[in-house]
Formats: sequence, structure tokens, C-alpha cells
Amino acid sequence: MLIVTLAFVVLLLMGMPVAFAIGVSGSLFFLQHPGLPFTIPVQETISQTQNFALLAVPMFIMAGNLLNRSGITSRLLDLATVLTGRLKGGLAQVSVVLSALTGGVSGSAIADAAMQSRLIGTEMIRRGFARGFTAGVLSFGSVLTPIIPPGIGMILYGTIGQVSIGRLFAAGFVPAFLLWAALASSIWLTARRRGYQPERTERASLGELGTSLRRGIWALLFPVFLLLGLRTGVFTPSEIGAFAVVYALIVGVAIYRELKPGTFFDAMESSLSDIGSVMFLIALSAIFSYGIIFQQVPDLIAGLMLGATEQLYLAIVVIAIFTLAAGFFIDATVLIIMLTPTFLPAIERLGGDPVHFGIVFIIAATVGNFTPPVGAAMYAVCSILKCPVGDYTRESLPLFLAIALTTLALTFLPGVVLFLPNLIFG
Repeated sequence: MLIVTLAFVVLLLMGMPVAFAIGVSGSLFFLQHPGLPFTIPVQETISQTQNFALLAVPMFIMAGNLLNRSGITSRLLDLATVLTGRLKGGLAQVSVVLSALTGGVSGSAIADAAMQSRLIGTEMIRRGFARGFTAGVLSFGSVLTPIIPPGIGMILYGTIGQVSIGRLFAAGFVPAFLLWAALASSIWLTARRRGYQPERTERASLGELGTSLRRGIWALLFPVFLLLGLRTGVFTPSEIGAFAVVYALIVGVAIYRELKPGTFFDAMESSLSDIGSVMFLIALSAIFSYGIIFQQVPDLIAGLMLGATEQLYLAIVVIAIFTLAAGFFIDATVLIIMLTPTFLPAIERLGGDPVHFGIVFIIAATVGNFTPPVGAAMYAVCSILKCPVGDYTRESLPLFLAIALTTLALTFLPGVVLFLPNLIFG
């Protein structure tokens, strides 16, 4: 697997698209083992797309695109302004809350960062926020998105690792709140030092709060309905994706009445592009994964970890650091697909809870989207706001530190992560 891994890295550095880099490098494994039929890569690629549980991925992607075009985002922006408008940092604080509120809508950190950059990024700069600070807040704030249901990373991790997706969904809420608190505190300290003013000068009245809650209630209820559906057994993880699409259509057409034929077809076009790229990546990853399993890499990693340390939390920290470092060069989706079958068995052998590990692992993988040299969310935000990467990196360090410390605390406090899933699912 060493040659395969080196080939993957070289192909990435050459600029080959990630999916093709995975497929080509994975195929080299079969050239190294002539005894294996070369029909296996084709069979593995096709069989991966037949995984019934993965039906949830295209369904949630489609639901997210429909909801984003149904008028929900503007309503959630109003609610976020009412909730945090008086905090120092103004629109910066609003953007982090908006990431939390839209987490149940988009499910993608990159999509959320790009959307917010177009929605409020330019206005933040116009109001005096430093360009690098603006880009950093809009990028790192979207770390909340993939751990609030229905984060695509959770679905991939749960499907590949055979972990309860319902428990993963429930486990994301408390860590998301703690990450928001850490980011809000970091923004508050910067705003106090630089004199960034609150968005509102007066406290929101109960009437304003009630109006904003009423306008955004259908987006807030979305993750609640997902959890209730899974907990009561009304839906399986795959079926609840179809429910999400129906829910998005009802909200957009019958309730908000902003999903017109033009915006519907636009959402379908975006969904086809997103689904095609994600599912193609998943399909070709089966070739790479076959070699990992054939060479018993998970058992090797588990043996090395058990030999090096019997401390579960130390092992999780090491994996989180490795994942974070790998995320500097590889997209979070790829990391979750490739590393879950390698690291999860090792953690389970050490007695770790797969849901607790999954949340820490997904956060560590997601942060790579916001960091140089290849962070997709970073480049999306910097491109939209015309922000130099150097300015972005320098201004983002306090935000990165806030997320790192919170993730470290979550590693050593599994009860915090598991409290809600244990309460709901037992």
C-alpha cells in the first residue's frame, strides 16, 4: 500500500481531480498483485453505488438545494440578527449563528461558507471589518454545519463504519453549541480590541423574537423531524432522505411560496452536479478501500496503537492531529471515506465509542476545508471576497485555536457528546 499511497499523493500534487487520483492509485494495487482478477475494481466500483444506505446522500443534497432556494436563508438571517445583534462583533456574530441555523439545511461546510460570503461578506467589509477577518469568520464559522443534522459527513461516516446515523445526528447538537460559544468568544475579544460595533443597539423585543422565530420555524424544525423520524422508527436513514426532499418541496411551494419553476430547475441542476461529484468519489474510493482491507491495514493500525498506547483518549488525539494534518491537503469528504475503515476499528478495540470518536473525527476532517494550502472553503471565501490567503491565514489563527481547544475538550469529555444520543435513543 506504500506505493499506492505515494501514487495518490503525487497525482494530487500534479493537480489530478481527487476522484481520479483515488481510482488510478487504487488500481495500482491490482497491478502489484497479478493473482487478483482485474475485474475486481469494476465490480467494487459498481457495488459501492448499490449500497442502499447511501441513498440518503443524494436525497439530503437535493433537499438542501431546494431549501436554500425556498426563502429559508433570508428568514434565518433575520433570526440570527435578532439573537446576537447586540453582541460585540455585529455581523461576525450573526454569521456564526447563521451557520448553526443553516446547518440543518445545507449539510455542507463549503456550501455554507460560499453562501454566507455572497450574502453578508461584502456588507461586513463595507462596515469596516478587516477583509481577512471577514473571510476567516465566514469560513471557520461553517465548521458547525456538518455536525448539525443532516451533515453529509455524518451520513458517510455512519454508513461506512456501520454506526447509528440517528445517534450521530443527536450527538452533533451539544458540540455544535460549544463550538459556537468558542467562536463567539474569539470574535468578541477581537471586536473589543478593534472596536467592531454590535449590529443592533437595542435589545430585541419579545415581539421581534417571536416574529423571527415564526418566520424561521420550518428550518428549525427540520433537524427535529429527522431525529423524531429515526427515533420512532417511522423512517430508516435512507428513507428519511426522501422525507427531507418532500419536506423541502412542501416548505418551498406551499408555505413560503418562493420555490418557482425557475428556481426548482436551478436547484435540480445544482443537485445533479453535487450528487455526481460526491457519488463518483464514493464509487472510486471502493477500489482504494479494497487494497486497505486486503492488506489488513486496519488490523495493522490497531496493533500499532495498542502497542504504542493503551490510552484511548491519547489515541483519539493522535488520530485527530493526523486527520487535521491530512486535511491541509485532502478534502474532508475524501478523508472520511478513506480513513473511517482504518481508524474506527482501532478505536473500538481500545474500548472507544464510535459515536464519540465520529464527532471528533468529523470536526478534525472538516477543519482542513478552512486551512491552506488546499482548503476548499478557504478558496471559495477568499475568491468571492477577493481576500489574499496570507491575510486570511493570519486573521484566522484565533478562530483555529478556539476550535482546536474545544475539540480537545470534547475528546476527553465523551459524556458531553453522548449525553443527547443516550437521552433520546437509550
